[in-house]
Amino acid sequence: MKKSSNLAMILTIWIACSASVCAEIKPHALFTDNMVLQQGHEIPIWGTAEPGEPVSVTLGEETRTTTTGNNGRWMVRFPAIEEYGPIDLKITGENTIRIKNAIVGEVWVCSGQSNMAMSVARSNNADHEIASAQDRKIRLFTVPRRVSAEPQANVEGSWVECSPETIPNFSAVGYFFGRSLRKSVDRPVGLIQSAVGGTPAEAWTSDKKLRATKSLKPILDRWAEILTNRDKYEQQYQRQLANWEKAAQKARDAGNEPPRRPRPPLGPEHTGRASGLYNGMIQPLVPYAIRGAIWYQGEGNSKRAYQYRQLFPAMIQDWRAQWKQGDFPFLFVQLANYRGVQDDPGESDWAELREAQTMTLQEPNTGMAVIIDIGEADDIHPKNKQDVGRRLALAAQSVAYERDVVHSGPTMKSITIEKDTIRVNYKHTGSGLVAKGEKLKGFAVAGADRKFYWADAQIDGESVVVHSDKVSNPIAVRYAWADNPICNLYNQEGLPALPFRSDDWPGITVDSH
Repeated sequence: MKKSSNLAMILTIWIACSASVCAEIKPHALFTDNMVLQQGHEIPIWGTAEPGEPVSVTLGEETRTTTTGNNGRWMVRFPAIEEYGPIDLKITGENTIRIKNAIVGEVWVCSGQSNMAMSVARSNNADHEIASAQDRKIRLFTVPRRVSAEPQANVEGSWVECSPETIPNFSAVGYFFGRSLRKSVDRPVGLIQSAVGGTPAEAWTSDKKLRATKSLKPILDRWAEILTNRDKYEQQYQRQLANWEKAAQKARDAGNEPPRRPRPPLGPEHTGRASGLYNGMIQPLVPYAIRGAIWYQGEGNSKRAYQYRQLFPAMIQDWRAQWKQGDFPFLFVQLANYRGVQDDPGESDWAELREAQTMTLQEPNTGMAVIIDIGEADDIHPKNKQDVGRRLALAAQSVAYERDVVHSGPTMKSITIEKDTIRVNYKHTGSGLVAKGEKLKGFAVAGADRKFYWADAQIDGESVVVHSDKVSNPIAVRYAWADNPICNLYNQEGLPALPFRSDDWPGITVDSH
């Protein structure tokens, strides 16, 4: 009887301990040691616990209390903190959690595709950059890759201090942006990396926003068809794979190169799935207080550049609506020069995507880093991420911190047709326009036949005068309109001029969806 009683007691204790574990208060993954809290914004802090559990949160000298809802979630909000520097955070329920080494600073989300995900270890001068990456006031958080059909509430991960041990696999663009920002504004910086290679912008946009934007319906229709018929596509793939294996073996037996292996069909876990990465990697971050976001993406949408004119602004609007922090600064990188150099002026999907990115500057509190001069013809992942980060930080100084700095390269303001020449009038000229090289290159003009010819160009004050002997009555001018243009117009601060075209003639991606 005594043995049975002991067993009952053990069982009771085990059940009580299990309940206690369930009741343990758990803050969201963003609230860990080494975290950065955003200065100057209301600060929400949230997590989970047993339904109905009282929760007390103390941040600095302030305390807020709440009770966990029926869904096991809780949230409190603190008024904005104006002082930068260390701060204490304690969360109490059935258990107590003390967050160590927290600091108030500037928090930026670093998102996009592979050029944002590309690590410091793969950038220029990687060994030196890693060895010198010792800054306790730069903090890093990496969101794991996750595709989800439904919006998620949390992510895995934790904050770490920037050091030679923690920086190698972190976003190079994010780190070099943060490092430049630290030097210019002298404040602690928190960087949240949430990026996946090879992904289109619709994967980072919520389903609600995509459905609310009529021009983006083809994206949803396409994915609905893919998911509805995935069994059929899988069967087709298996047949193609079997045929390929036979053909590949035959080629190898003959000493020839095997044909390309067929690609598996798209499915629910594909990183290009509409809203999939938003659900798994952006929604879980909301509403963590941030200063803004930096974005490096576009390659994945280059074949649908005209659609990107609506998609990219829609994504920015979506994030801002979800965060409910107003029109927070959103800074992005324009596509670099890439692929072979064209002998004659022609059409380019990458040029059209860059145009869509430039058009997005019409959205409030946006800025763009132009890198038309630091790409690599044979590598879609150029290694010079230092200048990318620096140019983004210049945009941040102007857009986010309202500093009077030259943050943009020369931008076409207007054109004037003067008989057989076209005058391009510029803004953001800084200390003046300059050509890097003996001769200004990259301009082309066209007449009524819409055929473009390379043109001679000369700087005249804050304008460039463009002329071609082959076009007696020019009506349109383009600059750096190619995948990999040869172009060399800068301001004296060293920032390259933005690619542009003055015409609105239909491009090669006008009908793509």
